[in-house]
Amino acid sequence: MKKLFLFCFIISVAAVANAQMVVDTVSSTVFVMKDSRFDLLTKKKAEINKKAADAKKPTKGFRIQVLNTTDRNQALAIKSKLLTEYPEHKTYLMYQAPYFKIRIGNFVEKSEADDLKKEMARMFPTGVFVIPSEIEYKAPPEKEETIK
Repeated sequence: MKKLFLFCFIISVAAVANAQMVVDTVSSTVFVMKDSRFDLLTKKKAEINKKAADAKKPTKGFRIQVLNTTDRNQALAIKSKLLTEYPEHKTYLMYQAPYFKIRIGNFVEKSEADDLKKEMARMFPTGVFVIPSEIEYKAPPEKEETIK
């Protein structure tokens, strides 16, 4: 009886082991149907990424230096005053030991910076200078084509 049971057990194990055969996947083929809109999406995303990268590239231009001081509190007070008076221009607080420098604007042309400098000279008579600098230049937005 033990021999018969052992024989049946060996046969069943062999049958189960045979069921786990390896299937050749090289000869089988899979067809993938890609929606053409994915190509449009990836092209549009690449354009957006390129524009974003170009916007972050520094460009040569001009900024107006309003203050050069060693007093941090004075620099912060002038920066907040500039933010309230000129909200359309970006204001920068730079630290080059031991001086705090306040600069404003991102101007491509020096004439644009000179116009604002003349206006600011009334508020800050101690010295306002146009400084050549690396600026954050944003190109004017392009008109998008509408598809009809």
